[in-house]
Amino acid sequence: MPALACCVDAAAVAPPGYAAFIAGDSSLPSAVPFSASTADAADSNSTHWSPAHSSALYRIDGWGAPYFSVNNAGNITVRPYGTDTLAHQEIDLLKIVKKVSDPKSVGGLGLQLPLIVRVPDVLKNRLESLQSAFESAIQAQGYESHYQGVYPVKCNQDRFVVQDIVKFGAPFRFGLEAGSKAELLLAMSCLCKGNPEALLVCNGFKDAEYIFLALLARKLALNTVIVLEEEEEVDLVIEISKKLYVRPVIGVRAKLRTKHSGHFGSTSGEKGKFGLTTIQILRVVKKLQDSGMLDCLQLLHFHIGSQIPSTALLQAGVVEAAQIYSELARLGADMKVIDIGGGLGIDYDGSKSGNSDLSVSYGLQEYASAVVNAVRFVCDRKSIKHPIICSESGRAIVSHHSILIFEAMSATAPTTPAMNQVDLPFILEGLSEDARVDCWNLSQAAMRHETESCFVYADQLKQRCVEQFKEGTLGIEQLAAVDGLCDLVSKVVDASEPARTYHVNLSIFTSIPDFWSIGQIFPIVPIHRLDERPEVRGILSDLTCDSDGKIDKFIGGETSLPLHGLEGNGGGSSGGANGRYYLGMFLGGAYQESLGGVHNLFGGPSVVSVSQSDGPYSFAVTRAAPGPSCGDVLRVMQHEPELMFETLKHRAEEFCGQDHGNEGTHAALVSTIARSFHNMPYLVAASPCSLTAMNNNGFYYCNEEDYNAAVDSGASEDEQWSYCYA
Repeated sequence: MPALACCVDAAAVAPPGYAAFIAGDSSLPSAVPFSASTADAADSNSTHWSPAHSSALYRIDGWGAPYFSVNNAGNITVRPYGTDTLAHQEIDLLKIVKKVSDPKSVGGLGLQLPLIVRVPDVLKNRLESLQSAFESAIQAQGYESHYQGVYPVKCNQDRFVVQDIVKFGAPFRFGLEAGSKAELLLAMSCLCKGNPEALLVCNGFKDAEYIFLALLARKLALNTVIVLEEEEEVDLVIEISKKLYVRPVIGVRAKLRTKHSGHFGSTSGEKGKFGLTTIQILRVVKKLQDSGMLDCLQLLHFHIGSQIPSTALLQAGVVEAAQIYSELARLGADMKVIDIGGGLGIDYDGSKSGNSDLSVSYGLQEYASAVVNAVRFVCDRKSIKHPIICSESGRAIVSHHSILIFEAMSATAPTTPAMNQVDLPFILEGLSEDARVDCWNLSQAAMRHETESCFVYADQLKQRCVEQFKEGTLGIEQLAAVDGLCDLVSKVVDASEPARTYHVNLSIFTSIPDFWSIGQIFPIVPIHRLDERPEVRGILSDLTCDSDGKIDKFIGGETSLPLHGLEGNGGGSSGGANGRYYLGMFLGGAYQESLGGVHNLFGGPSVVSVSQSDGPYSFAVTRAAPGPSCGDVLRVMQHEPELMFETLKHRAEEFCGQDHGNEGTHAALVSTIARSFHNMPYLVAASPCSLTAMNNNGFYYCNEEDYNAAVDSGASEDEQWSYCYA
């Protein structure tokens, strides 16, 4: 290839070594594949890569213990009983995906991804671990009452999640917390099958109907507590309880001075959204006293904020609240329960740091010990009977039991050309004089290994060429060649591959809304091929037509994620996944499902519940539900899929039904439209069982079963529509 020097300026003489640069002299740095920089255990110079290396690289032992690990096959497994899980009881996530997504004809469930995998055994273990931590702290410190938690249903209102919590928590009187009328109705219904002593804590702003329902719940023998969020609510409680002849149990939410400084602390402090000041609390006490109902005041509630980072902050808040509790008891209230609210955090990034919204510096036992110690200290000093300790730990209970699994469908291929692909005379022939100078300066900076200067000159060169392109004096071929040259120089001097974009079959707005809305970062890891070295770095781009529909921040402060090549997009083996590449988002069991929207009309994922079993695969699918279809999502936005189908069917008859001898084509077209309403909005990956324009007049069916059903069915279009919505 001609030296660049002879093309920049006829009068210029290239300095020594310049031609060597163009020829790719070995003295220059060359690009190297990604190495495990965050894992000391992973020797980047070694050709061997083990699951242990991947576990360290992705910090799985940090954020995932004791529920997630990597097996010898390189697949992520769920340990349903935490530290008590035996080796043969571990559940391989890749095997779950295969069982769920395989067609029914080969023994699968025929569900489409994305997929939420729920593991109720993990949910049960989290409840039992929380209860055990408090019981241990109570026994160790000689505390003279007990712990009785509630689950705030706002974290995940799914019917089966709430029902499982009530069932699993019944032996230790675990209850529910509601923050709206709909949540109250949900909690009332579920607790009818729970422990009769379980608390039903009614939080949130209230009107007369809310208070009526809460009092009705007490009339139905549910252990209901109405927590006052506003001073005016006490007047409604007094009035309605007298009309219903119900003696209420009342709590007050205190607005503490102790403030959580992180993102989740906006609800704490004197200017927090919720709760009563000391002045308002005293006025409530006076109103209850005047109404002869001061004995009804039995609970004090407070909430410092979610993800409390340290036990020092926790203890400061509990001590302040316990002091208010003691003062209410001194004033004559029949105090029995101190509700410390939520805030029990989880370690999203495995750092065990007390200085981040993504982590906490304590475990369950340290949390429980800090709470019990703070309450006991204040009550003993005031000679107050030890209260029942209640907490509203939602995030810590449900986060671990739910895994979101989705597929990477494709990835951007590297665009950097090889040295011998750069045609410098062609590039330079159309450049302006200033652009030629930039090109020369770029080459000089590259020879001197001046990385920052290279980036400056490359940027200037690109900008000048773009301006020429806009003016029409530079062709698109030359513009692309300049881009390639700049990318090549950048790669040589920086010795790193730019992050690739992996296109994933997912809507971030629907399934990971906290990432988009508040920047919440979750651990995301390939669920298989962890016995292979990840050779590239990538960011994740979802299906939505929105620039925010991407994930470019990951745990550990990383802006890209170590990933494996896709088959057909840079190579790589399938790891037993039939050429597919699956990623998992972990610790997302709280809030994500309830906050997700339908941006671009992408609905929620398919959902399965999986329990540990002694069968050959160590699991059994106990519940399965397909994700919302296109028709379901359209209904959410007030459309009527049946009428839409009729409109399109008549249109097909008008434009495609007049060709004689092509009646089959028309029928297939109408059937395909009907099935599109029935299918999920997400992409269907090509696979051996997919049938694309094969013996079906050019029409597409999602899978072989759909195709066979259409071929075998003698039903009319209307009957096929009924089948689609059966």
